[in-house]
Amino acid sequence: MLSIYVARPSGLQRTDLRAGEALPPDTLWIDLKDPTSEEERQVESALGIDIPTRDEMREIEASNRFYEENGALYATATIVTKLDTDLPESTQVTFILCGPMLITNRYADPLPFRRFIAYSANHPALCTSAAITLGGLLEAIVNRIADVLEKVGSEVDSLSSEIFSRSYAPRTAPLDFRRVLERIGQCGELVSKARESLVSLARLLGFVQQSANSQVPHDATARYREISRDVNAMSDHASFLGDKVQFVLDATLGMVSIDQNNILKIFSVVTVVLLPPSVITGFFGMNFEHMPWLHERWGLLAAAATMVASAVIPYALFRRRGWL
Repeated sequence: MLSIYVARPSGLQRTDLRAGEALPPDTLWIDLKDPTSEEERQVESALGIDIPTRDEMREIEASNRFYEENGALYATATIVTKLDTDLPESTQVTFILCGPMLITNRYADPLPFRRFIAYSANHPALCTSAAITLGGLLEAIVNRIADVLEKVGSEVDSLSSEIFSRSYAPRTAPLDFRRVLERIGQCGELVSKARESLVSLARLLGFVQQSANSQVPHDATARYREISRDVNAMSDHASFLGDKVQFVLDATLGMVSIDQNNILKIFSVVTVVLLPPSVITGFFGMNFEHMPWLHERWGLLAAAATMVASAVIPYALFRRRGWL
């Protein structure tokens, strides 16, 4: 879909563009979302630039992601999407600064784009130039990642409280370790995707700031520096959250091992307690002609007392040693 945005006194406004129609002279932002080949050729012929293909956008080499060609700046960033689902994804978005216009090429619809479009419709300060518009988009993306990291931090704190406060929980509500591991995995995946996106944004901002292209004015460069500081700070926070997620994962696996050991301990105690009576029962159950206490009236009681004593004595000894 091809969307054209122009700057108006009230803010950014979308304008429909028909096939074969020329671009409005005051076009500020051209947004290509899941573009068709016809839409790509229309923009390329109108601006005299080359729109990267989807395969080219996925290249990880800096020479393929950040370059200048025919006076236009090309920068491709990896952005995490579908953060509100159980399966977040990473997608590539290409930003092109071409004269007074910003061109974005994307094959997903991240929430920051929708938020920025709605916000800039009533804030004309974000529409003064293409470079300023790019800064607003990047800031919206960074703010979304900050929301995700805040959500992960709260979830990790909740998990930590559940794991280390089990002694205060009622026995009727045991901790579901499978569900806990699933939640930890989701947190780890979100942190991983966020860190990948932050690294990509840091590279993009560094490239744009170091570019000698006159299309990036001084006020936009200052804003990029502020965004870079936010990206660096969140990268450190994401690393901290990654370490914390790993700590919670190790603690959960440790708790699982403790519970398994406790179960095996119970079986061991039951085996030790029941083994001597079983041996005695087997001894008295042998079909020999001459058996002790076989013809005595108190033989049954004596055998039963011996079995009880053989079970109680090991149990009392274990209790005294502190093994139980």
